[in-house]
Amino acid sequence: MGESVEFSIKASGPNNEPVRARSGCIVAGVYAGRKLSAAAQALDRASRGHLTALLKRGELEGRAGTRLLLQDVPQVTSARVLLVGLGPEKSFDARACLQALHTAAEGLAATPAADSVVTLTELPVKERDTVWTVRQAAAALAGRSYRFVQMKSTTPAPALPLKRVIFTVAAADLKAAQAAARQAGAVASGTALARDLGNLPGNVCTPTYLADTARALARTHKLAVKVLEKRDMKKLGMGTFLSVARGSDEPPKFIVLEYHGGPRGAKPVVLVGKGITFDTGGISLKPAPEMDEMKYDMSGAGSVLGTLRAVAELKLPLNVVGIVVATENMPGGSATKPGDIVKTMSGLTVEILNTDAEGRLVLCDALTYAERYEPAAVVDIATLTGACVIALGHVASGLYANDEALAAELTAAGDASHDRVWRMPLWDDYQDQLKSNFADLANIGGRPAGSVTAACYLARFAKKFKWAHLDIAGTAWRSGKDKGSTGRPVPLLTQFLIDRTSKR
Repeated sequence: MGESVEFSIKASGPNNEPVRARSGCIVAGVYAGRKLSAAAQALDRASRGHLTALLKRGELEGRAGTRLLLQDVPQVTSARVLLVGLGPEKSFDARACLQALHTAAEGLAATPAADSVVTLTELPVKERDTVWTVRQAAAALAGRSYRFVQMKSTTPAPALPLKRVIFTVAAADLKAAQAAARQAGAVASGTALARDLGNLPGNVCTPTYLADTARALARTHKLAVKVLEKRDMKKLGMGTFLSVARGSDEPPKFIVLEYHGGPRGAKPVVLVGKGITFDTGGISLKPAPEMDEMKYDMSGAGSVLGTLRAVAELKLPLNVVGIVVATENMPGGSATKPGDIVKTMSGLTVEILNTDAEGRLVLCDALTYAERYEPAAVVDIATLTGACVIALGHVASGLYANDEALAAELTAAGDASHDRVWRMPLWDDYQDQLKSNFADLANIGGRPAGSVTAACYLARFAKKFKWAHLDIAGTAWRSGKDKGSTGRPVPLLTQFLIDRTSKR
């Protein structure tokens, strides 16, 4: 993980005073047709038309996704000026703004600047406010600065040497933007933790490692922590969770973190994360290609730990419980076999037709355990099904819920954080696919609607509280040359909890 970037806010003022600040680089926008933004106009005035002359010469047209880095601009105190193309001003919406922010982050990464002034946050964006723009600007810069180098023998130079960034905003937006910058810093911190855990190999990030990480988080952020061992799970009757752990030599861990920021006795929000630290599929063995990516099958657990970190740093005034169910899913002489029947903590029996449908087996016992908190809401997060990737690709996470208001909250939080979800059906019609001739239900429902039937399985264990399920199989990591954890849905979950405190 790279060093965290410090974000701060300054009001642009009537004469755009921040452009006179000394910095390693100042970033300003240029609309299509070589139209300068207000900050770029202030730089142009200070440089006596230097920017206008360059644009007339054809150095930058203002097309979206383009940029121009200038050195030693006359009468400008910043060492560099980075001009970013914004596209047409009339259609400068959220998508165009995000492209501009990521273009700026890429441009800054190409400089040795240790500090920067970013004026793109003062631009008006269709149907978005300054708070949104500040959060997205911070996310773009924090994401670009992230590097996973823990397992390398030598540490390469950071991708983005920035240490301090000033975002400029209109004076009327100063207070709200300052709060947004603080929130963005905490989200970046939590996201980086989730990314680190996801990127670690399975021989390092074991269930024990996740438990140790939770204990360290509890020490540094004053959380309560409890780790249940195998014997504890047996006493509680967590038969499905333990059935997944049978084939592994690594001991399973049931991890509980409690954040007490709200009134004593106030019902908590419970976050449940799937923590399969490596998933071979068990006896229903996965194909070899890309099996290395199954180290990311604990991304739900990582997002719970990352969100608890962000919540604790923000000192949000509510109670949150994080539950992480951690184990490996391995083949072996003791491994659960297809056709085996096991009993859940709730008392229902399950016929395991496919041992690679293990996420729902660990989560169902965790959902039953969550009942003891009499929660205000429960959200489980899991890289649960390949079917969700087929349905939604890598853009949106799948959202299932048994409560309309909770679904609306999560959808709104996803939209606000740009960590988006798409509501999927949870109709009883699909429950028939989970019927078993020999047990109360089967753990799979066949190929049709695979993500839906997985959620319907979990819904059987979430009848006593308001519940939502996030299937993040398509969004938790990237493959290919940019392979790595995304840290999603830490931004969504943190925004969801921030919004809950705002409503209170």
